[in-house]
Amino acid sequence: MLIIDNATIAELLTMRDCIAVQEKAFAEVVTGESVSRPRLDTFSPCERSDGYHRFGSIEGSSGGIHAVRMKSDIMTWPKAADGSWSEHKYCVEPGIYCGLILLFSTANGAPLAILNDGYLQHMRVGAAAGIGARLLSRPDSHTVALIGSGGMAETVLQAMVEVRPIDKVRVFSRSSEKRERFAARMAAELGLQVEAVATAQDAVRGADIVATATDSMLPVVHGEWLEPGMHVVNIGPLDLSADCEDRIDLVVRQGNEAFDLPETDGFRRDLGHSRSAFVAGTPEQQTRLPPVVPKQHSKRRWPLYADVISGKGPSGNN
Repeated sequence: MLIIDNATIAELLTMRDCIAVQEKAFAEVVTGESVSRPRLDTFSPCERSDGYHRFGSIEGSSGGIHAVRMKSDIMTWPKAADGSWSEHKYCVEPGIYCGLILLFSTANGAPLAILNDGYLQHMRVGAAAGIGARLLSRPDSHTVALIGSGGMAETVLQAMVEVRPIDKVRVFSRSSEKRERFAARMAAELGLQVEAVATAQDAVRGADIVATATDSMLPVVHGEWLEPGMHVVNIGPLDLSADCEDRIDLVVRQGNEAFDLPETDGFRRDLGHSRSAFVAGTPEQQTRLPPVVPKQHSKRRWPLYADVISGKGPSGNN
């Protein structure tokens, strides 16, 4: 069985290949050749008086391989003096993370590999956003508004450049130092004009593609900012305000996001950034958890990526 670390994955995996293999897997959902199970989280009290342990897993099969992704995080939901509210996570200590992917053969059940997921997870999310942009954004899209300046924002931008003729990027995040550093690094890496701007609205104004990748517990993009023809990529589940859908003509979902189970003290939906979670702890311990923030549960039935890729669903770029 192989043990594959982040450095090896970074050396071998390109964004173009990541987009291609995911698009193939999404298409095979329609034919039954691929299948996936939504993420399910389990929350348990931890040592911190203001936090909880979250164990999450998600899995799927495609091309003769079954993959299980698992991650172990200590979660907190701090509020800052400026009114911002975020979901933070770490493993052991801030700045360290734990995520593993196990691969098995569906031919004979054999374990095949254990992979670090730090680099691969960012690439997977970015590539999926790129697939959406290729399917739904205008082919001549050239300006990206990016809200967020972390690892997810980096791979989302790499994917946008792969699928569209992007030549200008405006990035905003709460930290001026981080957004300036991100702009300089990505401009050098991608050969683009990347500008750090002072507000999220400044970034969004006039953009062809709007992409959010934040840990915010509050909306960072508002419906009144959206303009005709924009393509919106929503990575952070709380990044869009409730009125955004009123201005959006078509939403395409990657897959089913939550389990359809009745809510009890031991099972919650929409807990922080978790769509579905089983929860342990006494009533007193559970007061550490954040209040439920309503998510973008649409009143309308939207298609999945698989529907659009296979031609069974509508496309937004024609």
